[in-house]
Amino acid sequence: MNPIIQLLKDANISDEQTKEIFKALVENPLMAMSTIGQLGIEPDKLQAVMMQVMTQPNLIKEAVDELGLDFSAVEKAKEQLK
Repeated sequence: MNPIIQLLKDANISDEQTKEIFKALVENPLMAMSTIGQLGIEPDKLQAVMMQVMTQPNLIKEAVDELGLDFSAVEKAKEQLK
């Protein structure tokens, strides 16, 4: 299982809430980070997963695929940032 999804499951975040978080990540990453920060996940666990994401950015794509969401929105968001 993807470590990001596993972290959310371990924090008792519902599957529906997990999907909403990833939709937010795809559409507005800064807003998603704010939402994730409010979930009450232990800071050390969250930091460890964030370090994994920073060194392995493909983890977000893998999680989006695992959740059955559309990754093309992530690519569009990247283009807007350029």
